[in-house]
Amino acid sequence: MDKAMGAPSGAPQLRIDAGRLAARIDALAQVGAIPGGGVCRLALSEEDRAGRDRVVGWMRELGLAVSVDAIGNVVGVRAGLEAGPPVMTGSHIDTVRTGGRYDGNLGVLAGLEVIHSLNDAGIVTRRALAVAFFTNEEGARFNPDMMGSLVYVGGLPLAEALATVGIDGEAVGDCLHRIGYDGTQPCGQPAVHAYVELHVEQGPVLEAEGYTIGAVEGVQGISWTEYTVLGVSNHAGTTPMRLRHDAGYAACAIAHRARQIARELGGDQVATVGSMTLSPNLVNVIANKAVFTVDLRHTDELILQEAERRLQAFVDEIAAAEGVGISARRLARFEPVAFDPASVSLVEATARSMGLSVKRLPSGAGHDAQMLARVCPAAMIFVPSVGGISHNVREFTAPADVEAGANVLLQTLLKLAA
Repeated sequence: MDKAMGAPSGAPQLRIDAGRLAARIDALAQVGAIPGGGVCRLALSEEDRAGRDRVVGWMRELGLAVSVDAIGNVVGVRAGLEAGPPVMTGSHIDTVRTGGRYDGNLGVLAGLEVIHSLNDAGIVTRRALAVAFFTNEEGARFNPDMMGSLVYVGGLPLAEALATVGIDGEAVGDCLHRIGYDGTQPCGQPAVHAYVELHVEQGPVLEAEGYTIGAVEGVQGISWTEYTVLGVSNHAGTTPMRLRHDAGYAACAIAHRARQIARELGGDQVATVGSMTLSPNLVNVIANKAVFTVDLRHTDELILQEAERRLQAFVDEIAAAEGVGISARRLARFEPVAFDPASVSLVEATARSMGLSVKRLPSGAGHDAQMLARVCPAAMIFVPSVGGISHNVREFTAPADVEAGANVLLQTLLKLAA
């Protein structure tokens, strides 16, 4: 097929420029850089603004038509030969406070590299292509995580998202306005024909088993709950154990029970207490207040519900036994997501056709792709994380694996768009 008509007969041999992709990864990692090679770009912070500006600049240099919607999602579109919804790729560029340079960023920058490679080759696809980055995927500053993509697909009302107050007391809408990313594009536009996201695995499976590519079959269900325990402060030395109403003990008992539940249910069930604060937080005073989070995840909705049921039963039990009050606040709740089987098979077949080892597996982390799966066929491509480390300044993916993943993304997008 002629290049002006779409993907040419030589398209399967087209490759991305690995050095160019690495240079963009390095350049973006300088925005919000922290010691140890990591990155801190909390959503809608000044660092996030600078990162957004840099990526939008690259989008425009590549000739993409850039739009920003009311929740701050950014989409760059490369026109195709035919009108209609684009094939989209992308991810996010916000990070946790001690993040690495690949999480989210790889998917966005690999998308730009695909566009750059097609521009260089003079290939115009039949369908339009789009590269997007979504607001507040991490949820490190504002709950819930994957906020931008959830609004994009209609799963969270815009007004509710804009009114969300973060860990620092600031509202999403105010922050968007301050950094200049309160856009005018209606949320959910453009409509999407198909979505494919390249991401680092953030786990140890691919590296441990010797695979280069992961064809992701779906995403675990996620249950985030914040608990507040109210007890009575008293002297640590003079108050008998039987007469205590210790908020700190109750919180730790719940944390221990969450881990027990994960072991009891086995398989894919995981449980994490990742945040806990005690008041008055003094060595010789019984805590009168504890605030902590519990993160439960499983690939099976019924088993996840059972984990939630068992934990709540223990919360009620410990509250009665210790004479403390315990309240719960739901931070996020997403059911497990199965990706489009044909799209998963396409990723797998594409990787195999390129001589790459590939494994089907679920994602233990949440991703924007699970939200896009509500409105279009969606899939993900994983590449190995060295040591399974992510959300850490030591996060690393070998250059050869980055290149392989970006090439699988390129060929998958070409098949979907051309």
